[in-house]
Amino acid sequence: AQAQNLFAPVARVNDGVITAYELSQRVAFLTLLKAPGNVRDLAMQQLVEERLKADVAKSMGISITPDKVKAGMAEFAGRANLTTDKFIQAIGQAGVAAETFRDFVSNGMIWREVVRARFASRVSVTDAEIDRALAEAKPERGVRVLLSEIMLPADNADNKRASMVRARELAKIDNEADFANAARVYSIASTRNEGGALDWKNLANLPAALRGQLARMQPGQVTSPIPAGERIALFQLREKQVLPNLAPGDLITEYAQYFLPGGRSQANLALARRIDDETDSCDGFLAFAKGAPEDQLVVESKPISQVPTEIALELAKLDPGEVSAEMTRNGGQTLVVLMLCGRSALPEESVSREQIRQQLANKRLVAMANAWLEELKADANIEYLRR
Repeated sequence: AQAQNLFAPVARVNDGVITAYELSQRVAFLTLLKAPGNVRDLAMQQLVEERLKADVAKSMGISITPDKVKAGMAEFAGRANLTTDKFIQAIGQAGVAAETFRDFVSNGMIWREVVRARFASRVSVTDAEIDRALAEAKPERGVRVLLSEIMLPADNADNKRASMVRARELAKIDNEADFANAARVYSIASTRNEGGALDWKNLANLPAALRGQLARMQPGQVTSPIPAGERIALFQLREKQVLPNLAPGDLITEYAQYFLPGGRSQANLALARRIDDETDSCDGFLAFAKGAPEDQLVVESKPISQVPTEIALELAKLDPGEVSAEMTRNGGQTLVVLMLCGRSALPEESVSREQIRQQLANKRLVAMANAWLEELKADANIEYLRR
């Protein structure tokens, strides 16, 4: 009976079904990959979307060869510095079948072929767009900016919708006094009592999502809303200066994150203050977190352009050795204690215009594919049988 239940349907997608076994396998696989958020909901979403994608691929006569699937599996396993066989052995110890891994990889590869076949001929990138992308990627030497911020809650779907509506209204503000008043009323950042005012920031330390907007703004103007993890950010430019002695250019940023279950509880906030008071380097930060489970502590070193926007926004406020406890994860259930370990110059690399063109084209393809997928879901007959 138990084996029979494994193959009972948990969802119907048009004329097909998703079984309890498929769902449990995908949940186990995503858990091994440390997928964020509600893993079961994510697994169900992926499986439903993959059914729709497979139907489209079949109708278009698109498939991929077994050799290409093997190559895709090898590339995926290589990200963990493992061969395909070693990767399959590792996931097998957690109860994940090799077929689950194969299907995960092949479904993604087939969908990419479908998207190229449908949209590639419609995507064009102009020279002006390439020029703009290059300008935004390379901030002007020696520019620093004086900003004010408003952070709005987006830790669940309802808050995200409400905050986006509010953010679009706040983005229309055109003077410092009104922005400061709005920050005191609406912002969840610790700067709200100061009207959102921040100290001078090196433009090169800011994430590209913000940097590109600031490059085109005049004092008094407000950015468009910037999604930043479980917050939505707005920034007002108060002043901009060019200083010849200011450190320029692209940076490698090293930072550490300590994840505390329980969100913004009094105990967690008190612990974050202790960490801030008692440590002034990443070595001290790591020593403080010694003994924590492996998945609660992460240290990374990346070019600022590759740091997630929500993290980069907080890092821009910090000097090396300083701590932030502004961010949360998992719908507010986990507090993120963030420390900036240091910044170093990134060796200059020549990026060709063709590489930029390809990046912009791929970004546009992804946007078109996502919009199409939403249409497919809206037109499909999807029924969830067991939640």
